[in-house]
Amino acid sequence: MNDTIPAVVLGATGYVGGELLRLISGHPNFDLIAAVSQSRSAEPIAAVFPHLARTCSGKRFAAPDEWPELLRDDSKLALFSAAPHGASAAMIAAALAVADGKNINTHVVDCSADFRYADQASYEAVYGVSHGAPDLLSHFRCGVPEHIADSTAQHIGHPGCFATAVLLAIVPLLQSGLTDSELFVTAITGSTGSGRSPQSGTHHPERHNNLYAYKPLEHRHAPEITRLAAAATGYEARLHFIPHSGPFARGIHVTVQAKTNSAVSTKELRACFDAAYDEAPFVEIVDGMPRMKNVVASNTCQIGCATSDDVVVITAVLDNLVKGAAGGAVQWMNRLWRLPETAGLGAAAPAWI
Repeated sequence: MNDTIPAVVLGATGYVGGELLRLISGHPNFDLIAAVSQSRSAEPIAAVFPHLARTCSGKRFAAPDEWPELLRDDSKLALFSAAPHGASAAMIAAALAVADGKNINTHVVDCSADFRYADQASYEAVYGVSHGAPDLLSHFRCGVPEHIADSTAQHIGHPGCFATAVLLAIVPLLQSGLTDSELFVTAITGSTGSGRSPQSGTHHPERHNNLYAYKPLEHRHAPEITRLAAAATGYEARLHFIPHSGPFARGIHVTVQAKTNSAVSTKELRACFDAAYDEAPFVEIVDGMPRMKNVVASNTCQIGCATSDDVVVITAVLDNLVKGAAGGAVQWMNRLWRLPETAGLGAAAPAWI
């Protein structure tokens, strides 16, 4: 497909929204026609994201009731949502109603949690709010692209950033049959994972030179990870997940520990990951342990393995805003439109940030 596809970003003023605007602006097939924001409508995009002053020159945020006028009948639409959990579903439903009325072929990738569960009850049990568009749930599929070879779904609910990193680390291990034991996961995330609105946990004096766990064994991403791992492997893993807040802005570092059914070498374990991700352009299996500086600001996830008799360690690193959210969303949208999966995502990590 060589033609240009109009793209719209809902909830465009947050960190994930800003990353979507950055990536779409450099994409060879997507043309940003609207960055939607109720609170900042009519303001220049550069007023919120000065680093996009050149790539989004002259573009302004659009109000939710304004951007549909930009859509042509019988056209196409790549609709991204970076709206908050609990709000995104209703916004997507309204957008799809407009698109359907104009006979527009539309694919949606939602970066919120609103379409990460296949049924309304499971979502509401985890997030404690009513679902904004339960009738749309059957039209969405959730998972990382590396674990779904071919999806016939019309729309995608992108997994959370923690979920993306942990799933990339544990699915090949579970598929290998090397373990039927428990998985112990420690994950550290940067402050951008908490969103743009200031909180005590992201306030710089609290976060700088600090490291602390939060919601150990009860984080809401844990059931999401367990469910998506089971969908990819058929194995119901028992997951013990302890997230941490790190003293950096971007990135996730995940360490998984497990016992295997018998002794296994690092070479044997690595072979499982090499085979699982042989055709995955954004997953790199490395010698030794990966480092976040080698992936931050890119769509790459690096994974390393280590063993000692019947104990295995898998470490994964990725950028929470890119591979864990906006970059993964663009990767999915490429797949939905049958574009090259790497389109617009080829930039390497800057390394020395």
